[in-house]
Parts: sequence; structure tokens; C-alpha cells
Amino acid sequence: MARSDLTEGPVWRALARVSAPMSLGILAVLSIGLADAYFLGQLGGAPLAAVGFIYPVTTALASLAIGLSAGANAAVSQALGREDEDSAVARMSLHAAGLGLLLSVLVALAFFALHGQIFGLMGARGEVMAEISAYVPLWALSFPFLVLMMLVNALFRAHGNAVHASLFMILAAAVNIALNPLFIFGWGPVPAMETGGAALATLAGRLAAAAGAIAFAVHAGYLRLCGRIWRDLWRSLREITQVGAPAAFSNAINPAGMALVTAAVATLGDAAVAGFGAATRVQSLAIVVLLALSAGIGPVVGQNWGAGKETRAQSAVVQAWAFCLVYGLALGAVLSLGGGWIASAIAEDAEAADYTRRYLQIVGWSLFGYGILVTANAAMNARSKALHSMGLSLGRITLVYVPLAWLGVWTFGYGGILAAAVAANLGAVAGAVWAARRTGLWPQDTRITRHIAA
Repeated sequence: MARSDLTEGPVWRALARVSAPMSLGILAVLSIGLADAYFLGQLGGAPLAAVGFIYPVTTALASLAIGLSAGANAAVSQALGREDEDSAVARMSLHAAGLGLLLSVLVALAFFALHGQIFGLMGARGEVMAEISAYVPLWALSFPFLVLMMLVNALFRAHGNAVHASLFMILAAAVNIALNPLFIFGWGPVPAMETGGAALATLAGRLAAAAGAIAFAVHAGYLRLCGRIWRDLWRSLREITQVGAPAAFSNAINPAGMALVTAAVATLGDAAVAGFGAATRVQSLAIVVLLALSAGIGPVVGQNWGAGKETRAQSAVVQAWAFCLVYGLALGAVLSLGGGWIASAIAEDAEAADYTRRYLQIVGWSLFGYGILVTANAAMNARSKALHSMGLSLGRITLVYVPLAWLGVWTFGYGGILAAAVAANLGAVAGAVWAARRTGLWPQDTRITRHIAA
């Protein structure tokens, strides 16, 4: 079974080996939402409004896939670090895939059955609800393939192979985006399916990526049949879900919190919502590198903790946070200097552009804190301390961001929203240091430079 040993050599090299390829994969995945919005926006208001309703719900459901992949990565990377028998690692990998398939099918069926009530409660009506109903069945059918792809990618990363994990993410995005205009607008014998066509393109991309990932995983030995396949099933499920369940909840917290913050912004008018939304889309692209680092630190911490090399795992956290600080401050400078130009390029009108510019130029300086948050969460998940990462995410949203955003908008208007975002990101740094100390991931001595040079 091929794997990269992340327990030897310079720590920074181990982090870069996993994180660098993931930047491209994450960027590809983010591009799908932008492509959907672009193509459907050409059909008129109803399809684009439908996407506005659909996106937060499907993002929350995708948290199941993210959580299960975090659980699988933690369990398998620690098993590799302990040098467990190949058959034990193979059984755990199969158990993770089986659990993901079962849960994803159940969630997809429930979403399909209940989507009318869900979106009705959110306020969808008439033509918009019709567009949603055209989208949901095909998206629900694609969901198990998304979960399988992400679980297999987690196995790749656990073995230190981020290149193939990234390639299959890129494949899913490439197929999806290439087929979007064909299925949405129609061409030749292919009928125009409009909003349903976007979901069909998503299904095709996820199916292709899942099939390719599974085929390669079997070929490379990451997934293989082994004797006594049911042996240690409950142990595997316990190890996966003790990280996976809190991680899924943690990843659902952020879109839910953003919806509440957006509601606060909406009290200022449509231009504020448009400008805030444009700014957060720019932000999501700007922090791709930090998100990739959070994907890379998991297997590094997991393998080293499993191997009993706690100091090396601590060095990975110190180096990751140092990178977040340097990159984040450089990003803040770029957004501060270029925020006006960026805002004018993407916002619909001058008023919305001004809201976008203000967000980028102020909140941009605090994005290093968000990077520290997501890398801390990934490290704690890999250390099987997912309750600490869940508490950190929950505290940032419910104790800081949402209440301060509403208090701020009532008191200072849009500036109060921006202050709340900055406070949430900076508060996350203090919370991450506290949680890392509690979980043994932050060195107790003061010689931090020793860990940076490791």
C-alpha cells in the first residue's frame, strides 16, 4: 500500500506536500457555485433566487460529507502512524466508506421527501419553488457520490497523497462546469433543462469523480477487500463518528451563522446585502490557501500523533499558524490597497460596491485569525478532539459574531457588522490558543522558534 510518511523530515515540507495540491482542488470546488450563479443568472430572477434558497441548505447537508471525511482522516492517519497492520487499516477504510454510503442515502431520501416543507418555511413560493423542485431530485441523487468522493479523498490525504485528492476534486468541477451550459440551455438533441440542468451537471461531475477516485483507490491499495471484513466494525464506527459527528456540526455552524449575519445586513437594504455577499465571495477565494492548509495539517498531525511524536505535531501547528499570520497580513495589505478596484469589478452598482470595498479593506486585515481557526479545528479533529473544535466554532459564531453583528448594526450600522467580523476573527485566535493548549497541540515551553525551525 503506497503512502507518504509524514513523520520524518522537515515539518514544513510535510505540510506543503499535502496542502499545496489541495489549493487547486478547493479552488475548483468553489468555482462550481460561481459557474451555477453565472449561467442561471442569464435565465432571469427566478432561477437565481432558487439558487439563493438552495445554496445554504445544500451547504449544510454537505457538512455531513466534510464531517465523515474528517473522521476517516483522523482514524486512518492515526492508524498509519501507529503502524497498525495493513488489514486493520483496510477494514477501517471500508467501514468508513460503508458508513458514508448508508448515511448519505438516508439524508438524500429525507431531503427529497421534505424539500417542499423546508423551502416553504424559508419563504420560497410560486415560480421559485418550481425551480427548486426541478433541482432537488437530481441533487439528492448526486449526494451519495459527493460523500463517497470526499471519503476516498480523505483516505488519500491520510496516506499523505493530496495530489490525487485534488485531481478528483478538479475532475468533479471540470465536468460540472463543462456540462452546465449544455444542460441548462440545451443544444442539438439535448433539451434545455434550466435549473434542473445545473443539478444534472452536478450529478455527472460527482459521479465521474467518485468513480475515478474509487477505481484509483482500489488500484493503489487504499481500498481493498480483506478477511473478516466485519471485524472491529463498532470500533471503527466509534473512532470515525467521535470525530465525524462534531466535525459535521462544526461545518454546519458557519453557513447557519452567516445566514443570521446576512439577516442583520438586510436591515440596511438590498444594496448592503449585495455588497456584503460580493465581499464574502471574494473572501472565499482569497482564503483558499488557508483552507488548503487546514486540509493538509490533518494528516500531518494524525500520523505524528499516532506515531507518538507529539512534539512534531505541535511544530506543525506552530508553523501553520505562523504561515496564517504572514499570509493573512499580506492578504490584508492587498485587499486594503486593491479593495476599491475589486469592488467596482464585481458589485452591481456604486452603492453596493462601496459596501464591498469597506468590508474588504477592514475585515481583510483579520482573515489571518480565520485561518488560525480552521487549521486549529483540523488539527484537533486529527487529534480526535473534535468536541474542542466544535466548541471553538460554536463559540465564535454564537457568542461573538452573530450577537455583535446585530448589536453593531443597531448601534453603528454597517460599520458595526464589520467590527463584529473583525472581533470574531481575532477572538478565534485566543480561542484557538486556549483549545490547542487543552488538547496538547500547543507547546508548553516558550521556545516557539524551535518549532518554527523544525
